[in-house]
Amino acid sequence: MSVARAAGGGFAALALALYLWPQAIGLAPGLAPTAALVLFALGFWATGALPFHLTSLLLFVLATALEIAPPRVIFAGFASSALWLVFGGLVIGAAVQTTGLGRRLARLLVGHLGGSYRRIIYGTVAMGVGLAFLIPAAMGRIMIMVPIFAALAGELGLGRGSRGRTGILLAVSFGTILPAFAILPANLPNMVLLGVSETLYDVRLTYAAWLLLHFPVLGLLYALLLAELICRLFPDRPRERAAATEALPPWSLAERRLLAILLLALVLWATDSLHGVSPGWVALGAAVTCMAPGVGVLDVRSFETATSFGVFFYIAGLLGMVSLIDSSGLAALLAETAGRWLPVAPDAPAWNFGIMVLAASLMGLVTAHPGVPAVLGPLAGPLAEASGLPLVSVLMTQVAGFSATLLPYVSAPLMVAIQIANVGLGAATRLSLLLGSLTLVLLVPLAYLWWRWLGYLS
Repeated sequence: MSVARAAGGGFAALALALYLWPQAIGLAPGLAPTAALVLFALGFWATGALPFHLTSLLLFVLATALEIAPPRVIFAGFASSALWLVFGGLVIGAAVQTTGLGRRLARLLVGHLGGSYRRIIYGTVAMGVGLAFLIPAAMGRIMIMVPIFAALAGELGLGRGSRGRTGILLAVSFGTILPAFAILPANLPNMVLLGVSETLYDVRLTYAAWLLLHFPVLGLLYALLLAELICRLFPDRPRERAAATEALPPWSLAERRLLAILLLALVLWATDSLHGVSPGWVALGAAVTCMAPGVGVLDVRSFETATSFGVFFYIAGLLGMVSLIDSSGLAALLAETAGRWLPVAPDAPAWNFGIMVLAASLMGLVTAHPGVPAVLGPLAGPLAEASGLPLVSVLMTQVAGFSATLLPYVSAPLMVAIQIANVGLGAATRLSLLLGSLTLVLLVPLAYLWWRWLGYLS
């Protein structure tokens, strides 16, 4: 039996014990079914003992069979625009891969790289961030970018085991995922947080406001810090100039159509504060357009073979769990407990901001990134009251927590990228630990000052 399955079995046993004997920890019997189910789901998500989507489906089955809550509560995630933002990202990612547009964009970007090793690393990170604006699915970006940059490393004479190859592949892996937390549709945890905000508090987070709040520090400065760390941790120099690559074929009609759809979606995301349409519904519209007969670029067969819906049901399960926590009264109990453990206080915005960001970062080590909003989201309201900070600001501290990624395993796309790139986990862990620590020490204080200047902490 693997360690993950053994750990998952341990969580299942604890959940069963909690369900049968809630009085052992002083829990009200009425809260026991929900608490046990939440412990079960979080345990299996954290350990990976079962595929994430299967855990979500088990959550739906158990919650329904045990009549823990009405179906409208259990399946609340399916009504959230965040879930359909995930769906849109899956469809767009599949279209980008099947039409060849992703390869073309990446090759065009790679064509501008050259010169010193430092320039290559900075350019690679910049390309990862830039592509996050066009392709909202992190997994899709990874599948496109990593193979191309692995080939680039070879063309530069940086073979397996060299520091330069490791640096380039870490630059594309980290740069494609972590700075993108500053871009609303570009990462899965962002979408979970969006869904939690809408489900629990009816707070509508807009693309433009998110970008203004997070990108200057947690996007741009974060990317610069990442690139500089890689240059210092994995210094090297290209052995030779990149060889000429095979010429790309002319633009196809499908590529042109898909690029137009992406650019239109990007414009609508960027102006959502003006027209009021949620990013999720924009993404769904883009997905439908991609699949529309005679107009779209993704046929039925390509849609079925290139699209994996595991992440779709994973997010639906997370949002359903959040709804269960809130409706059962468990959120109030968690808030009371958090109030004792999180030392927030009125009239101490800097302290409160730092504590909340640190809590989100550390929570990720237990639940992985997508689970952070599921656990901390229900506490945002009480924490806002206790700290005196605006509710939206308390919710947004979780994004800073995502950025302070201390270990790679908390991000599933990052782990996939590391595996595809065949980069040692030790090198990735060293970079992640240092980057996350410096984010907490250097960038989080800068983010606080930026938020304060924007009026989010007053």
